[in-house]
Amino acid sequence: MKTKWKRLVSAGVVLLAVIGATAFQATDEKKTILEFGMFTGSNWGVKNADAFVMIDRAIARFEEGHPGVKVKYTSGIDREDYTEWCAEKLLKGDMPDVFMVLDEDFSRYMSLHVLEDLDPYMENDPKFHRSVFFSTALEIGQGIEEGKTQYALPYEVVPTMLFVNKTLLKKERIQMPSKYWNWEEFYDICRKITKDTDGDGRLDQFGTYNYTWLDAMYTSGGTAFDSKNRTVDFTSPGVIESVKFMKRLHQLYGGEIVTQEDFDAGKVAFMPLNFAEYRTYKTYPYKIKKYTNFQWDCTTFPGIRAGQNVSKVDALLLGISRDSDKKELAWEFLKELTTGDNSQMDIFRYSQGVSSLKKIAGSKEAEEMIQGEMDPEEQVIGGEFLCEVIENGEITPKFYRDQMYEQIVSLANTGITNIFDQNKSVDSSMKILQRELQQYISQ
Repeated sequence: MKTKWKRLVSAGVVLLAVIGATAFQATDEKKTILEFGMFTGSNWGVKNADAFVMIDRAIARFEEGHPGVKVKYTSGIDREDYTEWCAEKLLKGDMPDVFMVLDEDFSRYMSLHVLEDLDPYMENDPKFHRSVFFSTALEIGQGIEEGKTQYALPYEVVPTMLFVNKTLLKKERIQMPSKYWNWEEFYDICRKITKDTDGDGRLDQFGTYNYTWLDAMYTSGGTAFDSKNRTVDFTSPGVIESVKFMKRLHQLYGGEIVTQEDFDAGKVAFMPLNFAEYRTYKTYPYKIKKYTNFQWDCTTFPGIRAGQNVSKVDALLLGISRDSDKKELAWEFLKELTTGDNSQMDIFRYSQGVSSLKKIAGSKEAEEMIQGEMDPEEQVIGGEFLCEVIENGEITPKFYRDQMYEQIVSLANTGITNIFDQNKSVDSSMKILQRELQQYISQ
């Protein structure tokens, strides 16, 4: 009798479990499913174990405000695999309703008409205001046509700044440069820093590592790239002056190749560093793994003249699939991620980037979060300064032909390095390079 009773109880438990699971599944199936495309980790080449936390928090807020809606995403996709994952989804006609757009994929999506035009949503939504975003961040998600259609919104932004070895400057009795310094001041510091310190006849202390003609070009007031007309001009005054300046820096080093190891050993004064790296390597546990033998900080890039201290700005974009059948709902979720105060403040809590909203990036709360990650004696980059760097920054030029910009830069790097190594005339050599690059573009 007892055995029979136990069997009945066990059967009842199983039946209730099946009914419960079926009911839960049925309830879930009744919900509207919105798919979100994302990758795990950081977009900025640094470690981030909390990437899902800020997304999960945003989803929870969105679902709470939209009963009957469930947001789903595929977890475990690394950044380096994300482009291929999206390509497979695109081939199947199954792109997520809302998805992260990598900077290197944006031009491809433009040419394939993958992204929904966001302008009508932005113009017809009384709760949406363009002015809350950094203008540079918005520009990253715009097309190159006359009207500059907005195809994606910035989720988080990261400016590139100039890393300064404060210990080396102090050793050489050089003051920390002001944020409005110029090329000549930069060159003068590099000249004083560059020397043979051990008397073996070879230079072993240098002014810069990984500072390129592109960094100089951004601060020259000119550019080699005309995205609108899909042309380049490497003979423009700003570009010529940038290459001439880089040639002068190159000549300081007497043919010595400056390496990352030189910088890590504290033998180099300056190196470009994005803000995500700044936050990562100023805090534990990564602080004890890198740049431990000297004090360091970040400042603006030197300009061709004071006030032209421009940095490159990058952004992680979010867009809506043109083929989504839930575009209005997708727009609401896109807004939660890009304009929601909590979602944007979570970027400071759980990521190493910067909010794309001016009021969040410049807030005292955000500044205190960054300061809280660092040692008390560290001087944090203030919100006002950070906002100034982002708002006045330059973005990567766009060409609708896939990988066109990267290929142009690669060819230009080869040509410009050749000018330095063979001590060629900049003016005449850049004219030759211009013809070669224009011919390549016209193919």
